[in-house]
Amino acid sequence: MSRPSAILLDLDGTLIDSEPGILSSCRAALRALGHDSDPAMDVASIIGPPIEDVMRYLLQPFGDMRVSEAVDAYREDYGTRGLLLSELYDGIPDALLAMQEMGASLYLATSKRVVFARRILENKGLASLFEGIYGSVPGGSIDHKPELISYILAQNGLIAEQCVMVGDRRFDIAGAHANGMRATGVLWGYGSRHELETAGADDLIEMPAELLGLF
Repeated sequence: MSRPSAILLDLDGTLIDSEPGILSSCRAALRALGHDSDPAMDVASIIGPPIEDVMRYLLQPFGDMRVSEAVDAYREDYGTRGLLLSELYDGIPDALLAMQEMGASLYLATSKRVVFARRILENKGLASLFEGIYGSVPGGSIDHKPELISYILAQNGLIAEQCVMVGDRRFDIAGAHANGMRATGVLWGYGSRHELETAGADDLIEMPAELLGLF
């Protein structure tokens, strides 16, 4: 692969371990709607898609269709408590800084609300490394990865064939390929090797230091 003009990076499961905060806020959302969550509830496998899809999945066993109310409750809790529970994966800060120093243009591409994503990166001291921070916005027009990546390309005058998307779930791979972009899967996040290979990841990396090989 030739040297890319830009690297797009997912957030949850790629840069940060966000499971503790997401789990806590999912429980808070269910409580707000009057439901008791399973003490053994595991959300790792459903981290990645838009939160509307996650809440729809969690409400299904209760026969509850109040997805919008659950999402509002989730975001209220996540915005005040949950996002602060996120932790950077070991090696991520060094890898991002090194890529930037090498001349890489970094863009965040997450299905998380952009206001939350920006606060997380600012809290971790990483926001300044990115030329653009992009995520979902009210209205839902760029909630999903294909639309989000297309938007990032258009907003920044980027050529898909000269960029690479980095993420841990099949949604990242599919979103990149829908735009004619190369996709690299990371194996330290929430998606398995099988998931990423089945999705057609162009290559896989096992540790953050390998991100330097993309640029």
